[in-house]
Amino acid sequence: MKFVGVTACPTGIAHTYMAAEKLAEEAKKMSIGIKVETRGSVGIENKLTEQEIREADVVILGVGVSVDKSMFNGKKIVEATVSDTIHNTDTVIKRAIEAAQDENYPLYTGGGTKEKASEEQEADTFLNLLKRIPKHLMTGVSYMIPFVAAGGIMIAISFMFGIDASGVEGSLPFYLNKIGGIAFSVMIPIMAGFIAYSMADRPGIAPGMVAGLIVTQLDPSPGFIGGIIGGLLAGIIAWAIKKIKMPKALAGLKPVLIIPLFSTFIVGLLMYFVVAPPCVMLQSAMTNWLTNMSNSSGILLGAVIGAMLAFDLGGPVNKVAYMFGVGLLAEGVYGPQAASMASGMVPSLAMALATVLNKNLYTPAERESGKTAWLLGASFIAEGAIPFAGADPLRVIPSLMVGSAVAGGMAMAFNLTLQAPHGGIFVMGLVNKPFLFLLCTAVGMVISALMVNFLKGMKVKKNKK
Repeated sequence: MKFVGVTACPTGIAHTYMAAEKLAEEAKKMSIGIKVETRGSVGIENKLTEQEIREADVVILGVGVSVDKSMFNGKKIVEATVSDTIHNTDTVIKRAIEAAQDENYPLYTGGGTKEKASEEQEADTFLNLLKRIPKHLMTGVSYMIPFVAAGGIMIAISFMFGIDASGVEGSLPFYLNKIGGIAFSVMIPIMAGFIAYSMADRPGIAPGMVAGLIVTQLDPSPGFIGGIIGGLLAGIIAWAIKKIKMPKALAGLKPVLIIPLFSTFIVGLLMYFVVAPPCVMLQSAMTNWLTNMSNSSGILLGAVIGAMLAFDLGGPVNKVAYMFGVGLLAEGVYGPQAASMASGMVPSLAMALATVLNKNLYTPAERESGKTAWLLGASFIAEGAIPFAGADPLRVIPSLMVGSAVAGGMAMAFNLTLQAPHGGIFVMGLVNKPFLFLLCTAVGMVISALMVNFLKGMKVKKNKK
């Protein structure tokens, strides 16, 4: 009996290789031949050949992200999570043995036509597509993480040379900031593209990435929430076009031309005419609201600024709050900007702390993102929280909004002032009361971290029941 396998986790670091080792060890105990291909952060290693796949009785997929299964067309596939592959390896191998011995076990036909329809294909309904949205989001986030980490860290390092150092063309800070900014500019298209890929396989990549690029070019930009919407729309449209039966003469053109062409055009129109208009109206309404509020309670204004900054992490609501504070600097009003920066540091720092307080609530990918988020948060880069918000928006975003609102309200209550538009801890010298500023951020950070862990813990308990 021979098996082949593929392992891949969201970060592609430790767990990808741990799962492969466990499969090899367990198969050896049972005198079963196995070769496992790893798809880690460095790419594909121990690559399976066509002959090895052809000779294998069963294919084992120990994955936490979507993988291309077209090479396994006509094979028996046993799927398991990365966690199960590591901790319940014997069960996974036994499932593979049962599949090998079962003559009626369905064959995978996702990449072509065979005599038997696969179980996965039979379950390929619109309802099941929507049920798997969390997995689709995690796939998009996992591919986005390197861009957030690389771009964010380079931007943060550029601030270490001074708040204005990146403005000197040709200098090291200039190029750090510029290259980091470019990395940041493609993170939403990457996320949207691979969300769509998870839903519709390779035909979803083009419409997904185009939807993400449109998000970055819209003014105002819908931010990462727009990227999620664009990725999901692109995936659904590409998936739907895949289901349309076409003449055999067009079969070869379907995945490389017909699906990408029509799905990209349709999702592009939707982004411009359905997603963009509400963003413009929202930005205008928010700006007017903040302007009117500036004449009332300072504490309430600070809380609202904080909540807005955490709502969409770089989207239109975030941008309105940030630009409101920056705009007042020219008028000699420095309080709202202090509230903006104190609360804007909270999202990334809070998620970094949350992954430390309870590691079991987070995937390996999220724990790795948490390490990077410390530096991003300290540098006033809220995008460090996007991998977490993208994977679990209903629990993460409200938690971040509460903590950021507290930080912003406290900053206004303490009459903090700041005359710099950016920089985080690297511009503490421009804050009138640095200790109280850090206290505001710390309190908001702790509140958000505890709240998000509480909500995630409730979800885990509910799932166990």
